[in-house]
Amino acid sequence: MAVVALLVVGGIALFNAVNTGDDSKPRQSAATSASNGAGHSGDTKADASTPLVIKVVGPATDVLVTVAGSNKVLAQGPLNTGEGRKIDEAPLNVVAQNGGAVQVTICGKVQPRKPSGQRGTWFVGKC
Repeated sequence: MAVVALLVVGGIALFNAVNTGDDSKPRQSAATSASNGAGHSGDTKADASTPLVIKVVGPATDVLVTVAGSNKVLAQGPLNTGEGRKIDEAPLNVVAQNGGAVQVTICGKVQPRKPSGQRGTWFVGKC
């Protein structure tokens, strides 16, 4: 349990570091996520073997998905209402600026929604 807590805190710290850094540096947006392990908005169907599906069901929000234990960013930036990502890689750290705006499915199980307007964090292990 302590390891999961550390991973979540690390994901939050990474998200904060990325969002408070130098804005002149180009950022990879969630819409142009890396090709390894990340799907596009039309490919967001989940099953029990899919580590992560995240879909914006509320207002647009910033999302950061990183491979746990590394600095590899799979998705970063704003996702609009109706957009989603399917990530086939795990383990992952997931942070949404507005946790209440996203529906998160981990290994085929829809996760409880976070309070609207508050940052949401999730850890995704292997399925």
